[in-house]
Amino acid sequence: MNRFIKGECRTQITLLPESLDDYVVETNPVRVVDVFVDELDLKPLGFEGVQPAITGRPAYHPAVLLKIYIYGYLDRIQSSRRLEKETQRNIELMWLTGRLMPDFKTIATFRKENGKAIRNVCRQFVMLCQQLGLFSEDLVAIDGSKFKAVNNRDRNFTSAKLQRRMEEIEVQLNQTPDKQISLTDPDARSMKTRGTGIVGYNAQTAVDTKHHLIVAHEVINEGVDRSQLSHMAKKARSAMGIDDLTVIADRGYFKSEEILACHEACITAIVPKTVTSNATADGRFGKADFIFDAEKNEYRCPAGEALIWRFSTIEKGLKLHCYWSSACQNCALKEHCTPSPQRRVKRWEHEDILDAMQTRLDLALGSMRIRRQTVEHPFGTLKAWMGATHFLMKTLAHVRTEMSLHVLAYNLKRVINIIGLEALIDGIKTKMALCRPSESAIAG
Repeated sequence: MNRFIKGECRTQITLLPESLDDYVVETNPVRVVDVFVDELDLKPLGFEGVQPAITGRPAYHPAVLLKIYIYGYLDRIQSSRRLEKETQRNIELMWLTGRLMPDFKTIATFRKENGKAIRNVCRQFVMLCQQLGLFSEDLVAIDGSKFKAVNNRDRNFTSAKLQRRMEEIEVQLNQTPDKQISLTDPDARSMKTRGTGIVGYNAQTAVDTKHHLIVAHEVINEGVDRSQLSHMAKKARSAMGIDDLTVIADRGYFKSEEILACHEACITAIVPKTVTSNATADGRFGKADFIFDAEKNEYRCPAGEALIWRFSTIEKGLKLHCYWSSACQNCALKEHCTPSPQRRVKRWEHEDILDAMQTRLDLALGSMRIRRQTVEHPFGTLKAWMGATHFLMKTLAHVRTEMSLHVLAYNLKRVINIIGLEALIDGIKTKMALCRPSESAIAG
């Protein structure tokens, strides 16, 4: 053993440093957590217990418990029981809390009862990033990803499952609007993925293309993304404090009404169209092969014939104009066009907005590559941090709180890597006063 590095004898008396501060170097990220929380005005953010009660046992200040949670999520420690253990043995947490050691129930209750306030803290750090000039001028990518809930797949039931199992819960099933029951987490839903599917939640993010910072996020229990584009785009624009914004999303977000909502809000959307026509799949001409002439209000087919306007109709709440030609019966290309007597083409009353978006997409050839490189990076990082079970809390409101803590920890780490720890601490001290959220933002 003489040729190996030796440790000290366990019975050796050692003179330790006189203060905890000597254990925490100046470049330790825990110092950012300390400065950030100390600069927050917790009462307007909605935290309970900022003003101590006159009677009763003294409570822990909300700032102490918030520091514990931010530190925990930075170091992939989300469990309240594990956080309790860390406060008893972790030098950094001892420094951060002043050797306070709350029990796990106190830690868990704080997260459970201050969900909205924690989400406001995450929003305020995004505002700080905006003040530090870390966002790109006007471009974000939007995407959603499925995260596992604490609910096991065997404890989620659809109508099809109930035909085979558990007739006794049918009364409860019919009381839910989407005909699903999750026995462990009532808000979790069965969602399709590329694999076998999961029971969980759909996390939505808008990510800045400059530094891959999450500027806005939301958690829903709907398995599809089609109704989220305008909502996430407006949240991102508000968080970035800009007027003109361009958003990029994949074809899962393509929905005519959502793109119109973005247009009316002066937000430029770039989303690929979904191909839903059977004609293209069968090798026949698709709608893109028919050229619209706005001046004549007619389509020109691949054979050169004019498809004129016939009538208007309402389908699924959308006003559609219908066009066809009387020359289809004798057309030489009919077998490549339609098996029906006429090839009918329908056009939405706001189709020009979709055409303009398609033109933007054709000119911005690298936009989908930018989207993939931007928005999928945070999801991969967050899921790696979360481990096998993504969310530990139950119900949608509490899962949103947990997601906000993850997003706050992710953004903190990104900013430290981008501008450095000292610059971030200086920025917090000088810019935090400019980041006070408005009353409407806090209420939301």
